Amino acid sequence: MRISQILDKVDSGDIALPEFQRGYVWTRDQVRGFFQSLYRGYPIGGFLTWTTKADSTQARGGGAGRDGTVHLLLDGQQRVTTLYGVTHGRPPRFFEGNSATLTGLHFHLETEVFEFYAPAKMRDNPLWVDVTSLLRNGIGGHLLSLTQLADGDTGAMAAYMERLNRITQIKDRDVHIDEVTGDDKTIDVVVEIFNRVNSGGTKLSKGDLALAAVCASWPEARPTMNEALAAWSDAGFDFKLDWLLRNVNAVVTGEAQFSKLADVEVTAFQAGLKETIDSVGYLLNALGGRLGLDHRRVLSGRGAFPVMSRLLHRHGGRFPDALTRDRLFYWYVHSFLWGRHTGATETALNQDLQALDEGGVDLLIEVLRRSRGGRLEVSPDDFVGSSMGSRFYPLLYMLTRVHGAQDLESGLPLRAGMLGRLNSLQVHHIFPKARLREYGYSSAEINAVANFCFLTQDTNLRVGARKPAEYLPEITMRAPGALESQWIPMVPELWRIENYPDFLAARRELLSCAANDFLETLHDGPAPVDLFTTSRTSLPSTAVAVAEPSSLDDVPGLAGLLRDIREAEFAAPELDSEVTDPRTGDAITVAAAYWPHGLQDEVGGPVVLVTDTTSAEQEALEASDYRVFHSADALRRYVRNIRADHAVP
Repeated sequence: MRISQILDKVDSGDIALPEFQRGYVWTRDQVRGFFQSLYRGYPIGGFLTWTTKADSTQARGGGAGRDGTVHLLLDGQQRVTTLYGVTHGRPPRFFEGNSATLTGLHFHLETEVFEFYAPAKMRDNPLWVDVTSLLRNGIGGHLLSLTQLADGDTGAMAAYMERLNRITQIKDRDVHIDEVTGDDKTIDVVVEIFNRVNSGGTKLSKGDLALAAVCASWPEARPTMNEALAAWSDAGFDFKLDWLLRNVNAVVTGEAQFSKLADVEVTAFQAGLKETIDSVGYLLNALGGRLGLDHRRVLSGRGAFPVMSRLLHRHGGRFPDALTRDRLFYWYVHSFLWGRHTGATETALNQDLQALDEGGVDLLIEVLRRSRGGRLEVSPDDFVGSSMGSRFYPLLYMLTRVHGAQDLESGLPLRAGMLGRLNSLQVHHIFPKARLREYGYSSAEINAVANFCFLTQDTNLRVGARKPAEYLPEITMRAPGALESQWIPMVPELWRIENYPDFLAARRELLSCAANDFLETLHDGPAPVDLFTTSRTSLPSTAVAVAEPSSLDDVPGLAGLLRDIREAEFAAPELDSEVTDPRTGDAITVAAAYWPHGLQDEVGGPVVLVTDTTSAEQEALEASDYRVFHSADALRRYVRNIRADHAVP
């Protein structure tokens, strides 16, 4: 099929570009490189469509054909969007991204290169031709300027004409389209087909395809979901479309598989989405009020939300009583501590949804307990992990909040909404990093969770890089009980740098006891805190702003790498993020920077920057198909190579 025919079908609705969770992500470098390939006649690959039922003619970017179907473009979204945007001078209806990426492309008649408009060198220069104008209006409008440029040189005139013709003929180029059709082509089957075809690029998820099918019948689904995601982001929480869709699926169908949404009527999905958005807001308030988990870094266990949303659905959108709420939160904390929903998501989630529907929270806890060999208990060794990416970092923050841990300078309980310029919370290394480095401790030892506590900014500045043996005795005099409230061992001998490993061991023991005591309190009885007056739809008005150290402080060259990433318009990474085995959910390591969906869509798989790994960790990362880099400089070179590949075909 010719490219012009494909673009016409996009206009008429015969081909719809599905509402995947990823919008248009190509950069100007990729647009230039793509048109350079088209101009030179290089292969650009084929396209893949999925023919599925459409219940209305209002599909976003498309509509139902004569047989009641819509053709969703699975492979080629970025290429078709680029062709449409540059050819028409405007993005298509389904567009979501930076429209400037598609406008202003120019072609130089002599060097035969494509560049985006730069006034200083292109204004009033007839050698630079506007590609969109050429594709829309043809060569006719350029004949006069070409004649003037050639100045009687028939050879030059012929060369100019031939070059412009090659551009206009791009629309006549034939491309191959494979079509996936048939009643047996379920979401699972289509995802497998796509991922086999697109094995070198970012894999399509089942959520991507399910959302595409939903939006074919209700085009406002994606904007409505994005509006909710933006509101939660403003309140300090970042969620993805896939995650929200998973919650809706659990509420509406009671199951985890996205394929179950195929049988859900549009009106039922609309009602379920509204209910889910209300429930998530209600849960965020409850988790902030009861557990103190009030911002994005400490809100772990997001995979457990569909189960909690389902529970609220079964009880009219509210907790039936305080005991149910606390036992659900007991299950929730343990579920994220042990990575219950980070591996084979649908398997564990289906087990939990079934347990909830059949036996309520008690059976839910029992299923989790059985999966842990009958043990739900935090041990001192569980706090051995390091950095803010550890699953036990949110637990430390939670304990700080629920136990009213005291600031080491003022002795005041650390709480949300503390007023004053220097009263925002900060993560504090009890043993300062600089002092530990002097003694040769590794980065993992320095950033051990058991070396963290939370202080106000003012106290953190006062303590600075002083040795614990110097400043901790002063605190015992100035704020009695403050050290104990932060689970700092009250043995002065342990405050010496040379005894740092023994200090960590002693503090891990204290933290594990505090964690088990609080979790048992959640399990055994209702808390005195009553959250039932909380609005179902409101969000936390004030989240604790916690200034957290990151790998930017410790990984040489990381700041420069992130600048290159931004300039390349690639995805921003998760910093200090736990990387798990996608098959089992087991934690492998904590990465300095992590791109779970690749540096950019259609540019490869997940990327991990981790400076130190054991041989077992390296083997596990490679077995899980992570592309691993051990220095910021190595990853920076990889980024530059990608940019060069897209700039010059």
